[in-house]
Amino acid sequence: MNNYLSQVLNQIKPLDSKAIEAARARQNELTKPRGSLGRLEELSIRIAGIKSEIIRGFNYKAIITMAADHGVVEEGVTLYPQEVTKQMVFNFLNGGAGISVLSRLVGARSIVVDMGVVGGFEPHPNLICKMIDFGTRNMTREPAMTRQQALDSIESGIAVVEAEIVKGLDIVGTGDMGIGNTTASSAIAAAITGKPAEKITGRGEGIDNEQLAHKINVVQRALDVNKPDSHDPIDVLSKVGGFEIGGLAGVMLGAAAHRVPIVIDGFISGAAALIATGLAPALKDYLIAAHLSAESGHEVLLQHLGLTPLLSLNMRLGEGTGAALGIAIVEAAVSTLAGMATFAEAGVSQVQKEAE
Repeated sequence: MNNYLSQVLNQIKPLDSKAIEAARARQNELTKPRGSLGRLEELSIRIAGIKSEIIRGFNYKAIITMAADHGVVEEGVTLYPQEVTKQMVFNFLNGGAGISVLSRLVGARSIVVDMGVVGGFEPHPNLICKMIDFGTRNMTREPAMTRQQALDSIESGIAVVEAEIVKGLDIVGTGDMGIGNTTASSAIAAAITGKPAEKITGRGEGIDNEQLAHKINVVQRALDVNKPDSHDPIDVLSKVGGFEIGGLAGVMLGAAAHRVPIVIDGFISGAAALIATGLAPALKDYLIAAHLSAESGHEVLLQHLGLTPLLSLNMRLGEGTGAALGIAIVEAAVSTLAGMATFAEAGVSQVQKEAE
């Protein structure tokens, strides 16, 4: 494993127990019945543990959307042609995509990264180029990428998030764009969770039953041809993954190494989380699942990760749209913890304690 990646993995530490205790104590003194804010209370306490302090909000929110193409589209697993990946990147850059709208709504910067889009792009001030290759290879015939490319994609993701952390990034969401990437994510999820392909593989952009059966067959063929090692996340990524998936795994690792909370989007971000937590199990405590995707394998994946989603809105767009909504909820959680008055501060009587 590369020295850079090893150093980042070694920086990921458990949550700050003292900050957690302080946050829990304050929650118990706020002017409300204990537990009445439900999961917002749990979230605020966990964020304190990540940040090592009780915070009032976030000064710099960002959603990192990574794009790349997939050779497996040759197998006819999607409704859309491969050139849609590139077209959608332009839509992101022009501010017309779903993630563009929701990022603006929650006050987050939308960061777009080319990890390997076929054809590439001319330099653009709002596009970060971390091109690994012009899309992966067809994983039903050979590994999707080399092991070195898998490592490069992860380290590129780390570099992207670290550049933003220098600017003050204090919460990050993850998103994706890549025609064919639900097929790659299904293969990753099946390889790591051990669940059968038919349990993990979903309809992606909305394919019919016949197309779904074909897609399941494609995922199984990729697994049979490559035999990814479930105990080696880099092997899984290299054989059946995608460059944007590796990049997102790197974003998660880099953020956790700097104690930045990570709000993950749907199925593709979940597949990246499988890779990232395989490399650094302590990372899981830094991950917040924004929502339960309509993609059938997402629930299985989240259960494997031990994550409970904040929302269930039947979304399956990707791009980081769910992460944007999740960031808003996380900010609500920390704001209530820091901003509400305690019983003592407000002069409000508490429930009397039972006589000893």
